Amino acid sequence: MMERLIFSTRWLCLAVVAHLSISFAAAAPASQALSAAQVARIGHRIWQNECDGKVEGLTSWNAGEDFASLGIGHFIWYPKGGGGPFEESFPPLVSYLRQHGVTLPGWLAENPACPWPTRKAFLQDAQSARQKDLRKLLAATVREQTEFIIARLNNAVPRLIAAGGKQVRQSYATLAQTPEGLFAMIDYINFKGDGVNKKERYKDQGWGLAQVLADMRGTGTEAFAEAAKRVLARRVSNAPPARGEQRWLPGWSNRCDGYKRPL
Repeated sequence: MMERLIFSTRWLCLAVVAHLSISFAAAAPASQALSAAQVARIGHRIWQNECDGKVEGLTSWNAGEDFASLGIGHFIWYPKGGGGPFEESFPPLVSYLRQHGVTLPGWLAENPACPWPTRKAFLQDAQSARQKDLRKLLAATVREQTEFIIARLNNAVPRLIAAGGKQVRQSYATLAQTPEGLFAMIDYINFKGDGVNKKERYKDQGWGLAQVLADMRGTGTEAFAEAAKRVLARRVSNAPPARGEQRWLPGWSNRCDGYKRPL
């Protein structure tokens, strides 16, 4: 009886240690596993994915949307009094740049909300001093923007694991072992969010990183890419028809297929 109890206790201790090892591996910061050259490559690919790597694409406002999309990650910036289901990410980027010693244009430091009330006003002002200031700033801070996106993934890991449990934890831990897997998660969380925000839902179903990790049928970036395409197809199917999201699905799918390529 005593031998059986000792064996059971040892088995339980080993199981707990194994569980904690997986959890700690999953929570390891992505930045620690990437070289400076890999971080630079990730930034370039995100910029390419969002706006073809063009400086003029750093200040955009897409048709059918009620917010500006700025920087290599097309960070969302709502006008004053605006808002929506999508998480606003440009003001946190501005705070990050300020904290890391980047000098901001005076007007930007004083404007927490997007100063252009509509897409029409934004486009009409495309060659203004303010938008030129923005493009100059954003073209000069690609590294900082990339690090900001990587930090977003690092900060989201505990929430992802809490929301998705064992499947999400294991999927993350496997993908985090390679630069390609890290890139896929870094790009996707910037692209479609972490999936934990309850506001980012259509018909009570999300489309963020948590949902993709939970839907993986296998390991590696190919399984991640296919899961991402399924999750995005479901989002489009659930979206309000007035948004016309079907037009974006081919481009979204191509972006996901890019996760299968070497970094």
